[in-house]
Amino acid sequence: MDAEAAAQAAPAGASTNAPTGTTTSLSRSPNGGAACPDQLGASEFPSAATQPKRFHGTVNLAPTRARDAGRIADEVISHLVGLVGAKVKVTLEIEVEVSNGTPDNVVRTVSKNSRTLKFTSQGFEKE
Repeated sequence: MDAEAAAQAAPAGASTNAPTGTTTSLSRSPNGGAACPDQLGASEFPSAATQPKRFHGTVNLAPTRARDAGRIADEVISHLVGLVGAKVKVTLEIEVEVSNGTPDNVVRTVSKNSRTLKFTSQGFEKE
């Protein structure tokens, strides 16, 4: 039987493999269309009720590796901000203790830069 005759002889909803003439059934939905994802096993498409709703993470960055913050933004945060309905909050916290005290010129520079970079809080303390 040639491929055209085999295709005509195959039942509706089946496909014919022309070289061997074998017939394979296709899954159809009750309305005659192709199978929908919601008809597949629940484990293949988890429902919104079973999917995680929150993420939190804390990471310590060595002062000499603070550029890793950019890598974190690229490899973690970027995947989360792209989600529909995601409300992402990122906070960078800096704590420094200087046993001998901070020189005036460093206090001025860091304070000015912190204001320019719109820190919500910043300041130096004597204790």
